[in-house]
Amino acid sequence: MLGAKRRELIALVGGAAAWFLAVAAIGAASAQPYPSRPITLVVPYPPGGATDAIARIIQDSMSQSLGQQVVIENIGGAGGMIAAGRAARAAPDGYTVLLHQVALAAGMTLYPNLAFDAEKDFVPIGLINTAASTLAARPTLPPNDIAELVRWMKTPGQNVKIAHPGVGSFGHLAGVLVAEEIGATVTHVPYRGAGPALNDLLAGVADLSSISAVVAGPLVKAGKIKAYAIIGRTRFIGRTRFAGLPELPTMGEVGYKKLDLDFWHMLLAPAGTPRPIVERLNAALRHALADGRVRKTFDEGGMDVFAADQQTPEAAGALLKRELKLWSEVIRANNIAAQ
Repeated sequence: MLGAKRRELIALVGGAAAWFLAVAAIGAASAQPYPSRPITLVVPYPPGGATDAIARIIQDSMSQSLGQQVVIENIGGAGGMIAAGRAARAAPDGYTVLLHQVALAAGMTLYPNLAFDAEKDFVPIGLINTAASTLAARPTLPPNDIAELVRWMKTPGQNVKIAHPGVGSFGHLAGVLVAEEIGATVTHVPYRGAGPALNDLLAGVADLSSISAVVAGPLVKAGKIKAYAIIGRTRFIGRTRFAGLPELPTMGEVGYKKLDLDFWHMLLAPAGTPRPIVERLNAALRHALADGRVRKTFDEGGMDVFAADQQTPEAAGALLKRELKLWSEVIRANNIAAQ
């Protein structure tokens, strides 16, 4: 009898010891400094595009700062919303972050049945950059400057064809606002990406398009396309002219203040990510944006890095809030629907 009780006691003690060891192991794992393994950077478009390029510019420097590899995962579809939804559902532990841009703000209205909310389901990490765009045209378009272009667009019976990379893209939304502000009748022609839209502009099939300034610069100088103005540049950065095409005024300079638009990028994490982790990621992003090689790459690409005081999570959150309101109003006022 005594032997049986003793065996029972030994079993109980052994079980308790195993339980304490398991708890201790969990505690030790959770106490590991962040990050202790690679971090996935979700990019909402296929490789080769502007957003993917931004991820690759900051990838190495962020990896060095964090002491862990930042691994890029490209997830395309639904104007960047599929990737955003997946990132929103990820564990809020700092091991999944999302790189997104203007399309995130526009997508919240374009896709009304999304299973996530950009404001509620993400915590901003920091702002990265903006990029200038040009109001570009086919080389045979008659106007020679922005004033002539406005008059030409408003000529009775004139139906201007504006090419864009797809419904809800920055190029599409910028084109909608340009036509709205000028008061012109236009036909918006969607393409499967910026490349095909540019090809038809070069061929003279389309009349106008919003083209990245860094892409447009060499083409304008070679006489292959025309450009009339810079869309944006002043709202976030404070500069007015694009160094690659210094002769072009901004749309704001010529009186169209609502066309102070910028193609921005920011980093976000799933809601609930602890503040110390957000701050660690923000510090790594700041490290990358202060890196001389990174800044040189941005400069050569016609992109402006946000100033240090704008690289905070709070600044990113405020910008996202403003952009959600702006593009919601534009999309609803123009009855734009995702295809």
